[in-house]
Amino acid sequence: MKKINFTIILLFTSSILFAQDAKEIVQKANDLAIGKTSQGTNTMTLVRPDWTRDVTMKIWSKGLDYYMILIIAPAREKGQVFMKRHNEMWNWVPSINKMIKIPPSMMSQSWMGSDFNNDDLLKESSIVKDYTHTIIGSDTVGGFDCYKIELIPKPEAAVVWGKIITWISKKEYYQLKAEYYDESEELINKQIASEVEQLGDRKLPSKMVMMPVDKPGNQTILKMVEMVFDKDIPDNFFSQQNMKKVR
Repeated sequence: MKKINFTIILLFTSSILFAQDAKEIVQKANDLAIGKTSQGTNTMTLVRPDWTRDVTMKIWSKGLDYYMILIIAPAREKGQVFMKRHNEMWNWVPSINKMIKIPPSMMSQSWMGSDFNNDDLLKESSIVKDYTHTIIGSDTVGGFDCYKIELIPKPEAAVVWGKIITWISKKEYYQLKAEYYDESEELINKQIASEVEQLGDRKLPSKMVMMPVDKPGNQTILKMVEMVFDKDIPDNFFSQQNMKKVR
């Protein structure tokens, strides 16, 4: 009897440690990708079977609560600003001189016609805080030995996805692949990261490709052109007033 109880306790303890390890891996990958703060320039290319479109943007982030995107090209969208501050999301549209609040119900909608949704770009949900994490295997992606980790949303979390599976390199903590599932566990999007480059004070995959599985030939390519990490950004930078004048 004592042996059985000890075995049960050992298995229970091991499962807790395994879950903690999975969360720690996701946390390290997230910290590497965004730092305490980040700022820089990204380009986004929308690819469709018969056309492509390029968008250039500046981004600023601070922790999990603050995020801002300024569109600097093309001319038609230039000057638009998207901002997250805590649980509120806003869009400044200078062409109509209007500040628009983005409701949580819009977070699953396409961002500027791309294959990324508002939540992907504005980071409303946190892959660290809003999900439980379990290592479900190992795999090789782009020549990197990776943990394969399943993320299941917590019951109280207001998230877009019903499940995420992510591949994170064991040595470097690069998030190299992700699959996004709806509440029925149907695969919706695949994301692949590649082209590891020196960005600021760290090396990171600089290219991310998002592909909807039900639209062959469609993809959105996000490329980090330059980045600076851990440079102080005051909280009041992320304000509606600053959205109207940030450059």
